[in-house]
Amino acid sequence: MRRFISVILAILLLLSGCAIAQPQSKQYTATFLELFDTVTTMTGLSDSQETFTANAQAIRDALEVYHQLFDIYNSYDGINNLKTVNDNAGIAPVKVDRKIIDLLLDCKAYYELTGGLVDVTMGSVLQLWHEARSAGIDDPANAYLPDQAALEEAAKHRGWEHIVIDEAASTVYISDPDVSLDVGAIAKGWAAQQVSAIAPQGMMLSVGGNVCAPGPKDEQGTRWVVGVQDPDGGSDYLHTIYLSSGSVVTSGDYQRCYLVDGKIYHHIIDPATLYPSTHWRSVTIVCDDSGLADALSTALFLLPLDEGKALLERCGAEAMWVDAAGEKYDTPGFEKIIRT
Repeated sequence: MRRFISVILAILLLLSGCAIAQPQSKQYTATFLELFDTVTTMTGLSDSQETFTANAQAIRDALEVYHQLFDIYNSYDGINNLKTVNDNAGIAPVKVDRKIIDLLLDCKAYYELTGGLVDVTMGSVLQLWHEARSAGIDDPANAYLPDQAALEEAAKHRGWEHIVIDEAASTVYISDPDVSLDVGAIAKGWAAQQVSAIAPQGMMLSVGGNVCAPGPKDEQGTRWVVGVQDPDGGSDYLHTIYLSSGSVVTSGDYQRCYLVDGKIYHHIIDPATLYPSTHWRSVTIVCDDSGLADALSTALFLLPLDEGKALLERCGAEAMWVDAAGEKYDTPGFEKIIRT
């Protein structure tokens, strides 16, 4: 359920005609490649390259902690992460860092908020798609779809009733040995939200396109400009939008996809059909919290327009949808922040 990236990195320019920062401030950018299997970019104003680099490194190091804790594929010395939890399913509770507890509690809340559409307990289903997708990307001539019977069997092993969280003991236990956790739909945005708290004034980060700005570009309140990617690719954006603070996240069918018999299959799996959803090409969310934006972008990708709008109203978020014909639909609040 891991959807990846759609909102592109913030456009690195100062808005003409707007208030500018103090003369000694310059804009800098830092890029890191190894976190969350994606590109992390930080951009912002600082009085020196050295100060900016130190701040960017501190944020990068904080993100690495979340990257290792939420990893379901790799183990790390001295760390009990989500892979450790999955490996001990049906065996024993695992003592974990409080950050894992907090993430899972929020994931459960997102599950309830979205009526089960955002379900990090369906890792067994997602693993079958991950294996097929990886094989198809490596060997396109022999690309295949997951076995239907295997998908249906895996779907029997999901649900929060199998996840036992003991906050007092700081442990997580999966009672069904065939259930596994996959937090790919939430992890990047959730981690970005947490580390944005240590970002200084005038810095914005993008973790694989999950854009998170703790505040405006400068003390004069200059807004950031964020580009929303065209699902059909190319160098042009569907829109550029203004962002003073908060998050912009997009889910799209062009991310982490592969071809089988000439048809594209992406990574956003509908829990009802166990197959990639076909409602939309992309959905872009703008809201205060990056973790919630991640959850909403997935949920709205799986919902018809009216149901998606109803969910947005409960969350105080804005959105833009793009359908298969390229038609765009947006909320009134989203229209107000469009720059171009």
